[in-house]
Amino acid sequence: MLKLTFKLFLKSTLLVLLLAALAGVVVWNTYREFLVTPLTIPDHGMVLNVPQGMSLRGLASHLESRHVLEDARLLRLYGRLHHEATQIKAGEYQLSRGITPVALLDLLVAGKTISHSITLVEGWTFDQMMQAIDTHPELRHDLKGVSSGKIMESLGHAGENPEGRFFPDTYLFPWDFSDLQLLKRAYGRMEDTLKQAWAEREKDLPLKNPYEMLILASIVEKETGRAGERDRIAGVFVRRLKKGMKLQTDPTVIYGMGASYKGNIRRKDLRKPTPYNTYVIAGLPPTPICMPGSGSLFAVAHPADGKALYFVAKGDGSHQFSATLRQHNAAVRKYQLKK
Repeated sequence: MLKLTFKLFLKSTLLVLLLAALAGVVVWNTYREFLVTPLTIPDHGMVLNVPQGMSLRGLASHLESRHVLEDARLLRLYGRLHHEATQIKAGEYQLSRGITPVALLDLLVAGKTISHSITLVEGWTFDQMMQAIDTHPELRHDLKGVSSGKIMESLGHAGENPEGRFFPDTYLFPWDFSDLQLLKRAYGRMEDTLKQAWAEREKDLPLKNPYEMLILASIVEKETGRAGERDRIAGVFVRRLKKGMKLQTDPTVIYGMGASYKGNIRRKDLRKPTPYNTYVIAGLPPTPICMPGSGSLFAVAHPADGKALYFVAKGDGSHQFSATLRQHNAAVRKYQLKK
């Protein structure tokens, strides 16, 4: 009797083991098939947002609830087996039709997020820059409606005038990137570029510090859009500063007029004293008047040699340079008064 009972136990155990083995094979095959079976993605693809701090467990459950993933447990299992469960990165991801769970996890671990962009244009004022930032649909707006003084305080530069402090360029950024993060990046780029231009400058420039270089570069930026003329424009201003001549540049006057500028400078505007009226004040205005690009900064660092002290717009985007007032007046009659 005992022998028969043992045989029955042995058979039952073997049957259980066999069934377990078969179940294991089924699970393993299901798992392997899951890994290579594409997720349920629309033909046009979909965007997946992974918030900061989301775990693989939470993400897998989210995808399962949206019927993108068939079995959340299998994705979690793959993540644990490959030590990737804690390595997914937050961000915005573009998922294309045909992507498999393995490819999805590789994408999340690599952090290959969607990149958005914003262009800060050379010659923009701080207000123009902030308008573009405030209306950008992909940025997170933490500073909207905040005063310029509070913005600079948030950047760690309390008391600084923001004009000209940010480098104009095209910036790429991921999902959930804030306006403050963007401004920190642009501020740092301008600091680095200005530091390099100042270190490489001609040693006889009539400029006391990097900030004065930034101010003069902003004037050069507004005076010409032609890259080949920037060093010549800078040369004129540098020679005028050395001689103690007033800069007499219209862009500073326009900046000082603010909202009262209606597209035309009148004679009385040139006589009206403002901190930015370089027809009245000597030397540089107190702050930059726009964001200068690297071309204008390095033009001021290396102004062109010559004798020109004047220039006038020809009307085609270029300028006529003159060494004497008599030559300049003749150029004004020719190109501005059309005589």
